[in-house]
Amino acid sequence: MLWKKLHNSIDNSNADASLQKSSDFLKVSEQRLEAENVYPRPSFQELAVRKERQSKVPKPPPRSNSFISPSPKEVSENKVTTPSVPPPPPPPLPSKLLAGSRSVRRVPEVVELYRSLTRKDTNMENKTNAAATPVLAFSRNMIGEIENRSTYVSAIKSDVEKQKEFINFLISEVQSAAFKDISDVEVFVKWLDQELSSLIDERAVLKHFPQWPERKADALREAAFSYRDLKNLEAEVSSFEVNPSVSFNSVLRRMQALQDRLEQSVNNTERIRDSTSKRYRDFQIPWGWMLDTGLIGQLKFSSLRLAREYMKRTTKELQSNESSQVNSLLLQGVRFAYRVHQFAGGFDAETIRAFEDLKKISSSITNHKQ
Repeated sequence: MLWKKLHNSIDNSNADASLQKSSDFLKVSEQRLEAENVYPRPSFQELAVRKERQSKVPKPPPRSNSFISPSPKEVSENKVTTPSVPPPPPPPLPSKLLAGSRSVRRVPEVVELYRSLTRKDTNMENKTNAAATPVLAFSRNMIGEIENRSTYVSAIKSDVEKQKEFINFLISEVQSAAFKDISDVEVFVKWLDQELSSLIDERAVLKHFPQWPERKADALREAAFSYRDLKNLEAEVSSFEVNPSVSFNSVLRRMQALQDRLEQSVNNTERIRDSTSKRYRDFQIPWGWMLDTGLIGQLKFSSLRLAREYMKRTTKELQSNESSQVNSLLLQGVRFAYRVHQFAGGFDAETIRAFEDLKKISSSITNHKQ
C-alpha cells in the first residue's frame, strides 16, 4: 500500500508539470497571436511598393526619325570614359524655365544672399548698439542649428544614394544624344528637365556625380530655349494685325517695339554665332537655324510685314491729316521703312508697293508746299 501511494503521488506531480507546460505554451502562443494582430507582417506587395518608392524609375527619352542613334562603340566609350577632374556643378535653371515650372525647389542662393545681408546688418548694428550683440549671436546660432538639423541636407544625401542608378541612366542618355533637327532638341530638353525635377535640388545632387556631362546639358538647354524664344517672336510678328480702332500712335509704338525685339534678338544671335555653332557641332546639336538661311532669315523677312503695315498706316494718316504734323509723320514713316530695309536687306514686291504709295504722298506734300 505504501508503495502504491508513493507511485500515485509521483504520477500526479508529473501530470501537474505537464499541464503547467501546456498552459505556458498556450499563453506564449496567445501572446504571439496578439502581437501579430497588432503589428501584422507586410505582404510581398507592400514590400515591393516600399522598394519602388525608394528609387525613381526613369522614363525613356522621346525618339524621332531625326535622332541619331549612337553606335555600341560610342556608348561603351561614354560609359568607360570619366573626366579626371570633376566639373563644377551645373548652374541653376534659366529664369524662364523656373518661371514656367510648377515644382517648388530650394534655392541655395537665397540662403547665401540672406547670410550676406544679415552679416552686413550685423556689422552696422555692432557699431551703433553693442547691447544687441548677444541677441544677434543667439539668432545666428539658432539659424545655424536649424539649418544643420534641416531635412534638406539629408534629402540631398538620400537622392545621391537612392537615385544613383536613375542619374547614371540620364548621364548615358545625355552623353549619347545626337540630333539633326532643332525641334527634337526642344523635346529632349523638356523630357530631361521633367526627369531632373524629381530631385530635391538638381545642382546639389548632380555635383556628387563627376561624370555628369554639364557642358553638353547646358548647351542643349541653351539651344532649345534660344530657338523657342526666336520661334515665338517670329510667330508673334507674322501674325501681327493692325486694329483700325486702336489709335495711330499706339499702333506705331507697338510695331516699333516689335522691331526693337527683332533686331536685338537677331543681333545677339549673330554676335555669338561663330563660337556657339562650333560648340553645337562638337555636341551634335543642330545649328543651321542660326544662319540667314534658317530661322534668322525668317525673322528678318517677317520684319517686312511690320514695315508694310507701318507705311500703310502712315499713308492713310497723311491723307486725312492737314495739320502741321504732316512733315513729322512722313519723316517717321520713312525712317522706319529705311530701318527695316537695312535690317532685312531689302523689300519684297508687296513692301515696295507700300513704299511707293508713301513716296507719292511725300511728293504731293512737297509740291503742295512749293
